[in-house]
Amino acid sequence: MHIVALLATYNEERFIANCLENLFRQGAEVYLIDNESTDGTVAIAERYRGRGLIGVETLPRAGVFSLRAQMQRKEQLAAQLEADWFIHTDADEIRLPPCSGSTLAQALAEVEAEGYNAVNFAEFAFIPTREAPDHDHPAYLQTMRWYYPFAPAPLHRLNAWRRQRHAVDLTSSGGHQVRFPGARVYPRPFIMKHYLFLSVPHAIDKFVRRRFDPDEIRMGWHAWRSRLRPEMIRLPCQAELRPFTSNDELDASNPRRTHYLADLIGAQPQ
Repeated sequence: MHIVALLATYNEERFIANCLENLFRQGAEVYLIDNESTDGTVAIAERYRGRGLIGVETLPRAGVFSLRAQMQRKEQLAAQLEADWFIHTDADEIRLPPCSGSTLAQALAEVEAEGYNAVNFAEFAFIPTREAPDHDHPAYLQTMRWYYPFAPAPLHRLNAWRRQRHAVDLTSSGGHQVRFPGARVYPRPFIMKHYLFLSVPHAIDKFVRRRFDPDEIRMGWHAWRSRLRPEMIRLPCQAELRPFTSNDELDASNPRRTHYLADLIGAQPQ
């Protein structure tokens, strides 16, 4: 089973090593599309060249974050690279099989054997809390242990798929749902742990200071991310979230329909 994760990055030096190492443990290779990072993202990634990292390229940035350009490039790569399965992923995500005791590669082999060709991921968003506000260090996977399930729509993270003879569509959904004729979605979701931000200063760097493509904002993309301001940010109490005990015990019941930071924007006076 040959899996290639398509990973786009911009200034992800906090996340890139943990993301890559998890994917390699899961039996996946990674092709990196870097969007002209100005930090150590590419230098860190290059340490894994030949050890699971199969390619690195630069996608021109043109001064703004363009999700559409990234998705279009991933669509091209999914038609060009040799693989049995592809995963669209980001550096702040940890992708896992639906239960421990197997790898993504093993689980996807079972999915394919049962006649399915697409997999959805249940999203679990991990964020800092008032009691533990700072996880801006390499061990954030061990220390940031409070989360909420997030599912604004069915099949919100349908982004692993069996290689197709014809082009797939990632762009129209902003990468949330891969689309192609004859998609057969595996009924059991896999797991995606999403580490949205590691501290309030990191949230400001990641969202407030980022310039988003104005055309994409007009399309309704980036929503709260493009509207967030430093004074809006506050952290939840741990009582508002769920404690992480193990991957097998992640609780997907009663998911949030909006992200925590999005609700803070909605609560601001007009």
